[in-house]
Formats: sequence, C-alpha cells, structure tokens
Amino acid sequence: MVNLYIPINMHIQYPQIASPAYVLEEKLLLNNLRLMERVQKEAGVEIICALKGFSFYHVFGTIKKYLSGATASSLNEARLAHEEMGKKCHAYTPAYLGSEFNEFMKYASHMTFNSLNQVNQYADQAVKNGISCGIRINPEYAEVETDMFNPCIAGSRLGIRRSDVGNTLPVGIEGLHSHTLCENDSFVLERTLKVIEEKFGDLLPQIKWLNLGGGHLITKEGYDVDHLIQLLQSFKSRYPHLTIILEPGSAVGWQTGFLKSTILDIVHSAGIDVAILDVSFAAHMPDTLEMPYKPRIRHASMEPIAGKPSYRFGGMTCLAGDFYGDYSFDSPLKIGDEIIFEDMIHYTMVKTTTFNGVNLPDIGMIDVNEQYKRLKHFGFDSFKARL
Repeated sequence: MVNLYIPINMHIQYPQIASPAYVLEEKLLLNNLRLMERVQKEAGVEIICALKGFSFYHVFGTIKKYLSGATASSLNEARLAHEEMGKKCHAYTPAYLGSEFNEFMKYASHMTFNSLNQVNQYADQAVKNGISCGIRINPEYAEVETDMFNPCIAGSRLGIRRSDVGNTLPVGIEGLHSHTLCENDSFVLERTLKVIEEKFGDLLPQIKWLNLGGGHLITKEGYDVDHLIQLLQSFKSRYPHLTIILEPGSAVGWQTGFLKSTILDIVHSAGIDVAILDVSFAAHMPDTLEMPYKPRIRHASMEPIAGKPSYRFGGMTCLAGDFYGDYSFDSPLKIGDEIIFEDMIHYTMVKTTTFNGVNLPDIGMIDVNEQYKRLKHFGFDSFKARL
C-alpha cells in the first residue's frame, strides 16, 4: 500500500514501519537546505542538487524553494528533474548519446561536454536551442584517497587538461566545469581553486559561468561554512563577471534519514555471532563496500568491546562478501530485532540492485509533523522490470 500515514513517536524505534525501508526525515532535510540557502545568499552563488547522489523526487518541490535547481548526468535524471522540479537542469555526462540528444536538450538549460570531440559534435546544436554550453576541465589535482572516486588519476577520461586546449575556447563555449572533490571540505576547495586559477586563469575572462561540481560536504558537522562563504566571496571579487555554481549531492541528503532492517537469523561461525538481515550491503548499501566505509548502526558501538555482545552483520544475498562488522551492543540481539543503519539516504537508492532477486526496500518519509508516509513499495514487478 502506498501513501499510508502512521503516527510516529520519534523517541522510540519504528515497529510501525515495514522492514526494510529507506526513511527520510523531513526536519533534517530542511536543516540542510536552510544551511545551503544561507551559503547561496551570502556567497552570491548558485547551489543545485546533483541527482546522481540524491534523487528523492518526492521532496523536489521542497528543494526548489531553497536551491537554484538540479544537475543531471543522464537523460533520465534530466527528465525527472524537469517533471518533478518543474524546471530545466544543468547537464553533464562523459558522452552524450546521439539517439537521445534531441530529447535531452528539452530538459537542459546548461550542458557541459567532456571532450573537444563532444563539443564539435553537439555544441552548435545546443547553442541554437538556447542552451548555455560548457566544457569539463581536469585540473590534474584532487585530494581523493580512493582511486575509484578520483577523477584526476592518470589516464582519467573525465575532462580536458590544460594542454588539451589552446588560448581560446571553442566557439559556443561559455562555461567551465570542474569536479574533483569527493566529500571534501572548504579548505580542499581553496587549494583546488588555486590550481584552477594557475592553470586555467587565462580562460576565465572568456566564460560566463564556472561550475565547481559536487563533493562539497557543506552539511557535515564541523564543516567551516563561514570559510566557504569567504572563499567564494573572494573568488567572485576577482572574477565579478562569473556565475559560480556548486552542485552537491551528498550534502543535500547527508544525515537526513536511515535504512530500517530486521534480523532474520543469528548464526554462530568460528566464534563469531553473525546476524543475517533482510537487507544487503551489496544491493542496498553499495558504497559501504565500494568506498569502503563502515556504516553506523543505532545503539551500537562502531568497534567491538570486550565483554559486550558483539555481532557481524550479513546481508541476505548469496555473495560471500555481503557482510560488515563487527559491532557491540549493551544487550544481546535476537531474531526479529530492528537494526537501524544511519545516514542511508544519499548514494543508496540511486545505486540499488535486485541481485539474487532481493526486493528493494520501501521508500518513506517522516514529515515535520512526525507522521510516517510510505511512498514506494517494491515487489516482483519491480524485479522483473529490471531484467
């Protein structure tokens, strides 16, 4: 059943919410949006929501009240932003498909191209359709520890290097796009901007906008928002003709909700207690294995504590590596207990799979009145439709 409202006591667990379920907490989302709105206003920049990290379209109507729009990395994302946010979006993809390009242009106000080949193939057509065109640059500088998320590794296919372009940008190009951050702070941005100015500074007078991409974890506790504002104000004072754009994804959904799961079984293996869940790390929380990072579990210590009940958590797929551990609790766990994985709204729903035929978790929201609304439920039809 969809659109089911259930009163929720925010100080207890959530037995009324079907398991498994991704649950957005609207109050927390609003806190993030208000903070980013402050940055927009005080720094004089545009912040747009990157759908690749946060595509919770049920709240797009709320997002557009605070942010300047959205950015898409595919035709599907662009259409979703247009239909659910009611406005055209910024777009970038490593390579546009010729069969999709005409439709893509219907939903885009800005289009960034990844290479000079793509510029030559599509930019003229986009300009004729009133779209502002840009090109992605690779400043060959990134402070990203995991190569899988580093766009500046040797041989990267993402963006053009300074040696790839002459002293004049191609006709029709009026923006540059740099995306080299990944959950970084404002001081990494400061060092990145310095490199951009050193390598591409002579091209900045030729453009109208500079997109600084995503990876700005503005809403993380401890992020120096005042430093970010001052940094952007200073940059704009040097280039007052430029519109500066930031497109965070994680920061929008950061710490705004959880994934509810339930223990299906507890098995004992070589002295380790393994709790098997109705969710999968591989299928429902893929970044925990890809980054990798250890997800936080409510009421659990992040590391095992001697003398306390400790558990490893296993997903419900047949993949041997579909597990994470170990955690300690004050009391022993039992079959049927609820397990809450914190901060599971960004880069989760957008990356889920139905590997092994496992169902996708429900999608729901606790609104500002502390009522739960189930927005989506998935079953066999969802599984079959993806095959």
